[in-house]
Amino acid sequence: MDLTLHHFPLDPASRQVRLALGEKRLPFTEVQVRYWERPREFAKLNPSGMTPVLVAGDGDDRLVLCEARAILGWLEEAHAEPALLGREAAERAEARRLIQWFDRKFEYEAGGFILHEKMEKRLLGLGAPELANLRQGREGLKNHLFYIDGLLQAREWLAGRRLSLADFAAAAHLSVIDYFGDVPWADFPGVKTWYMKLKSRPAFRPLLNDRWPGLNPARHYDDLDF
Repeated sequence: MDLTLHHFPLDPASRQVRLALGEKRLPFTEVQVRYWERPREFAKLNPSGMTPVLVAGDGDDRLVLCEARAILGWLEEAHAEPALLGREAAERAEARRLIQWFDRKFEYEAGGFILHEKMEKRLLGLGAPELANLRQGREGLKNHLFYIDGLLQAREWLAGRRLSLADFAAAAHLSVIDYFGDVPWADFPGVKTWYMKLKSRPAFRPLLNDRWPGLNPARHYDDLDF
């Protein structure tokens, strides 16, 4: 079945899906979407205008899956191996909890502030970043890094013994912030080691090649031994 992913490269939700597709070794065609311009053809696929959208197949058998939660769930059911939600019920539940944590709480308290000021304002031509919002986002980011560090002191991966979609959710959010050089890795060596393990996986390499005109990454962004 042909897969086409409509996405924005610096969108954490899109990155979660790209990581899952890469880990499952599923080839797909990429269509980059300037979602803030609300392109008409994309709106036909997803009326919310939100990325990502995965189109599976074509013609009468075409399946359109909108946004990360639906796409990731379908991938786990339609392409079960490797399992990315865990083998045991408890690990699957914890992975789901952490995905929700990063997509809602992390985004609300940290990522949303930083990415709005550093990325969205530049894409939309809304002027210079507001320092107060950046400070709030960076403070929230530190609180979440402390939380991640605590999880990793008790577990090999965030949800348990195995790599899961929880790790990809966290890494997707952190990787976009890291693109702009705002993650204080030196203060969290355990989290940095975990991120380096993820960064070295083949599924992660396409993300390290991401570039967007007018938005240059930090020097260490694509360095595996940063």
